[in-house]
Amino acid sequence: MKNYYVTLITLLFITFSTVSVNAQVFGCTDPLSTNYAPDATDNDGSCMYDAATVSPEYSVTLSDDVNETSGLILWGDYVYTHNDSNDITLYGLNTITGDIESTDDFSDAVNTDWEDIAQDENYIYIGDFGNNANGNRTDLSILKISKESITNDNPVIEYINFSYSNQTNFDATGANSTDFDCEAIIVGENNIYLFTKQWVSQETSVYALPKTAGDHTAQLQTSYDVDGLITGATYIENKKLVVLSGYSAVLQPFFYLLYDYTDTDFFSGNKRKITMSAPFHQVEGIATQDGSHYFVSNESFEQPPVPEIPQKLHYFDLSSYLEDYLLKEEVFTKSDVVVYPNPVNDVFYIQLLGELSEETDYTIIDVTGKTVDSGVLTLETNKVDISKLEAGMYMVRIKNKLIKSFSVIKTK
Repeated sequence: MKNYYVTLITLLFITFSTVSVNAQVFGCTDPLSTNYAPDATDNDGSCMYDAATVSPEYSVTLSDDVNETSGLILWGDYVYTHNDSNDITLYGLNTITGDIESTDDFSDAVNTDWEDIAQDENYIYIGDFGNNANGNRTDLSILKISKESITNDNPVIEYINFSYSNQTNFDATGANSTDFDCEAIIVGENNIYLFTKQWVSQETSVYALPKTAGDHTAQLQTSYDVDGLITGATYIENKKLVVLSGYSAVLQPFFYLLYDYTDTDFFSGNKRKITMSAPFHQVEGIATQDGSHYFVSNESFEQPPVPEIPQKLHYFDLSSYLEDYLLKEEVFTKSDVVVYPNPVNDVFYIQLLGELSEETDYTIIDVTGKTVDSGVLTLETNKVDISKLEAGMYMVRIKNKLIKSFSVIKTK
């Protein structure tokens, strides 16, 4: 009898284990990939993609005051940037014109090589960790500045000092010959993450360190071959989305999309490289609020025979690559909704067809991610008045059971 129960328990264990294993299917879960596996339940990071190139929706030349623009964040009404050496000013740029409309000076700070900027709810973090001159800096740091203190015109700066856990050789390497340069930072709920700019290997390594002021060791998490130089990063933590900016050895800029990963293992999920149609632009900063639309800046560049490239701010729409993932809802087909005219002066119309003629919500969002108008669509053809909005690009998000977003350009 005892052997009978042992045999029965063993068979039940094997049966339930088999069912559990069969229910979990690893594979590529992204429908946009070339190797999408419809039956896969768990993303194993194997997705592959066709080559893709994206052009900016618009680009504006920036003031010479920010000719070394090096990082970007969206905060309040502006997209903020900073220069990468000697300048201790934070510049607030108009998101449409690129004009400087705000400046904040950090008079107590020193800018050895400010390379990127990030934020959380209460603080701004500026990375003074550029290390391409010789790869042997021992004063790497991140400035942690209270947003409230900036708003009160009395910036309070704390310092997060760090070294890399795996750097043991501090001999001078010469310019642009180190794998311990860094130009990209993101900030999560609990930690800061750095993405290195590796001149030798053309890879990037991810390091983690605490958000608290003091002396820390940045712990190596992983490395990945991006075949290029990473220069910026932006992060939507609750959506498991990181987008990196960078350029190749021949100065061809790109986005590197990381999404649907496990925990903070950023390279464990989908990895997609998208070329920017902006050759010879030395892209530096990147920022987003909605995960679909991105600001990117490039610093000025002049190296004959390449014509001089001035510093610019660009606006990209990556919704066709990321929106379905971000919304995680079925989207309308193009035939379900018609938005016209576009571009628009003061009034446009939203026409709902078929099953979508029931009550439907709409939201209009500006390029900073701020909701500027919303309402309910109750008719088959609905008039929307945006005469009070400033000229620029807006996202119109329409939702009932499903969701669809459109870009609308207001011309005046």
